[in-house]
Amino acid sequence: MYIIPAVDILDQKVVRLREGKYEDVTVYDTSLEEMIAKYQGNGTELIHIIDLNGAKGDFSNQSYLFDIIHKTDMKVQYGGGVRSIEKVKELIDAGVHRVIVGTQAITNPTFLEELSHLYCNGVKCSDHIVIAIDVLDEVIKYSGWMESSPIKLINYIDRCLKLGFFRFLCTDINKDGKLGGAGVELYKKLLDHSPIIKLIASGGISSMDDVRELDSLRIESCVIGKAIYEQRISIEDIKEWNLRQLITF
Repeated sequence: MYIIPAVDILDQKVVRLREGKYEDVTVYDTSLEEMIAKYQGNGTELIHIIDLNGAKGDFSNQSYLFDIIHKTDMKVQYGGGVRSIEKVKELIDAGVHRVIVGTQAITNPTFLEELSHLYCNGVKCSDHIVIAIDVLDEVIKYSGWMESSPIKLINYIDRCLKLGFFRFLCTDINKDGKLGGAGVELYKKLLDHSPIIKLIASGGISSMDDVRELDSLRIESCVIGKAIYEQRISIEDIKEWNLRQLITF
């Protein structure tokens, strides 16, 4: 299992939200450029960037983010307000390695089907897509976790798989931002149902013990943010873990 360090950006500042609430924000005294420089090293080549302005339809951060992406060798997994086929292509053309789609995939019945037929840089765009599933008590939430989808969680995964999408970023909302441990039971349920999915775990990871527990579940990777800023997991811990995984792969 691979650790993907996470950086959330709001007004070009590094921040973390608690349970997705913009009014409950912590601003960190560092920049995106500084964070990328710290993470980059043997074994760690992927970073998870969420544009919180973009999530609200405000793409004022985009030129700033694109400039940074062009300057780094790190691969970027990007999310935040991706609600059109054109935006997916724009991001991939700009050098984004993986694009996270969430709300539009749930609310627009044709979005994923159209995306499944699209080619980006000569390969199917589905190879560069991560389906975000934000879950609260097994209910899929969207639009900044304000709305609930009537689609059953397992049924949604099955539909995505049929369309050729296989990588899922699953956030357990009950766990997010609380450093109380990962949503292990939720991930077990998803993997028991569909062992072939590439699952990215997110939310609640507070220690390397949590990482080891997730590793035992056949999870492809996990996203860690707040635990790093709160110094519960060090950047060296992440580099050492990822390098060991690379060597033993």
